[in-house]
Amino acid sequence: MKIALLVMDEQRIILDNMYAAMAAEFEQCDVYRLNSEQQRHLSNTLQNIDVDAYDRIVVMLRFKKLLRQVNTLRQLKALIFIDHDTCQNYYSGKYQGQFSAFYKKIPWAKVLVSGNVNAEKLQQEGIDAVYAPKGYDQALIRDLGSFRDIELAFVGSIKNKIYRQRQQYLEALQQHYPLNIIRTESGEPYNQMLNRIRFFVSADVGMGEYMIKNFEAMAAGCIVFAWRQGEEDQRMGFQDKENIMLYSSIEEFGEKLSWLRNNPEQGENIRAKGRHFVENHYSWQHSGKKVAACIMQPLRKRVKEKFLFFTRYGYKYD
Repeated sequence: MKIALLVMDEQRIILDNMYAAMAAEFEQCDVYRLNSEQQRHLSNTLQNIDVDAYDRIVVMLRFKKLLRQVNTLRQLKALIFIDHDTCQNYYSGKYQGQFSAFYKKIPWAKVLVSGNVNAEKLQQEGIDAVYAPKGYDQALIRDLGSFRDIELAFVGSIKNKIYRQRQQYLEALQQHYPLNIIRTESGEPYNQMLNRIRFFVSADVGMGEYMIKNFEAMAAGCIVFAWRQGEEDQRMGFQDKENIMLYSSIEEFGEKLSWLRNNPEQGENIRAKGRHFVENHYSWQHSGKKVAACIMQPLRKRVKEKFLFFTRYGYKYD
């Protein structure tokens, strides 16, 4: 199978090892890295790509750039989207409901979604959605075995409006516990910072799925406190007090933090199991292969639809 993979040329999370793991599963996988201007004008960009030479056109571009380019995307055969942001479709914010509306305009396209429950919600809306897991960069994130001088921390962005609930909850936790909210550069500085943290506090409130930071922190040897995501917990293989610490309130967080402080040996066991778990299930090496398997699945038959256009002579169907 021959694949054209259209991706963003610059993004904070480095996905090269996922692309490499995917490419290894295909006869041919050509990666096209598009800058902001090329993403904004896909009709021009695609003129330089022989799209008919590929069995699948796989798109992993910025959603806000795709929104107004439905007509261009509808021209592509065997179209697949890899979407790690579809969770925004189901909570209050700028893109609430917009992912559903967008994908319904291209009903034959397959959408690879990074949350089990969110994939099922899209399926119920008639969209060909399939769960394909996120992961972490195993070449970058690792446990260095260094001394952890920061007890409680979150590393990442909270200022974006998308993360309003995350910000509110982390700031509420700060009122009761010595929680550090830290920003750092990508790459090795990020890995070094994770390796200084004993307890990584994740607060993906309202997301419905787990963000990549959970996997990264676990791989770096942190004990991760993660906000419960309901049914998604079990499907992801997360087991409370086994490989992760799950919580649903500030009170529960406090009780479990106290328990860990008083039971360091059990905490070390959770830390080790968490690291081994993500190493064996959620590295980009593993996730890339699973994404590739989803891409190989059969696609819906494309049906030519009629649309009403306004011309100088009135309305007509095309």
